[in-house]
Amino acid sequence: MDLGNSGNDSVVTKFVLLGLTETAALQPILFVIFLLAYVTTIGGTLSILAAILMETKLHSPMYFFLGNLSLPDVGCVSVTVPAMLSHFISNDRSIPYKACLSELFFFHLLAGADCFLLTIMAYDRYLAICQSLTYSSRMSWGIQQALVGMSCVFSFTNALTQTVALSPLNFCGPNVINHFYCDLPQPFQLSCSSVHLNGQLLFVAAAFMGVAPLVLITVSYAHVAAAVLRIRSAEGRKKAFSTCSSHLTVVGIFYGTGVFSYTRLGSVESSDKDKGIGILNTVISPMLNPLIYWTSLLDVGCISHCSSDAGVSPGPPVQSSLCCLQFTALLSPPPGWGGLSPLNSHGL
Repeated sequence: MDLGNSGNDSVVTKFVLLGLTETAALQPILFVIFLLAYVTTIGGTLSILAAILMETKLHSPMYFFLGNLSLPDVGCVSVTVPAMLSHFISNDRSIPYKACLSELFFFHLLAGADCFLLTIMAYDRYLAICQSLTYSSRMSWGIQQALVGMSCVFSFTNALTQTVALSPLNFCGPNVINHFYCDLPQPFQLSCSSVHLNGQLLFVAAAFMGVAPLVLITVSYAHVAAAVLRIRSAEGRKKAFSTCSSHLTVVGIFYGTGVFSYTRLGSVESSDKDKGIGILNTVISPMLNPLIYWTSLLDVGCISHCSSDAGVSPGPPVQSSLCCLQFTALLSPPPGWGGLSPLNSHGL
């Protein structure tokens, strides 16, 4: 046990992370698996960012938010995986107390940004489909910047609050964490101080950054579903739903793992289930997100269909289907982006 002496009290200065397994034979295999997962995540995310920056058709609010969402994904996996890889090839699994606080801060900063950006993207889908005639004014370049900025401010405030509230706690007993990274449930279980305030702060954060965004996402997609179901064409409904399926998949994975993780806050001790959920939340989800969103980037069938209709029909795209109405909004940059989209070039 790594302890430091302060008067007559023993104070923990380091934590020991048990990691995923203590079986030596499995560690080289796990090292390769998670290294590949890390490289896949970074490569996929950078590919998406490059595509968004280089393809002018993707210079729209939907992909602006997607590009910003990719950054926290890279950050989350970079906060946890490199340290885990070093533990696989090193016998030293200790982490200084301050380093643990830093890891916790950055993880909650990035995870909080994910929460808000996923909510903003759902709101963007709602405006594009249900309020398409006023979409450009409601989702202008200035509003997009303000929404992303607010996401950063709120997530930073929450991460800083949780970290500052944790720092005064005393750890004078066991210092072994049955996990592969530092997160709030584990230090709470080891502290010999009262964690009542910390629990209350975490509850407020979960309500503000977890429950509230999930409710807003649900309401947004309820309106979207109602609008799409009014489309008479089965093909039109399929194409309209396909534009939201990737985002809904990411939301399901993100909130599914997050909710399960924090419902175990009152558990007496960490278990292998916590490690499994941690892997899903910090490794698998960021790795799958680029793959899921690539389906959105490569889904050109509806875009081509709408562009074709726009080229032959002088009427509004709503005459074709709600799918085309949506993509008119998606591919038409709001004021401030500069330039004309392919659909605008047809006078739409």
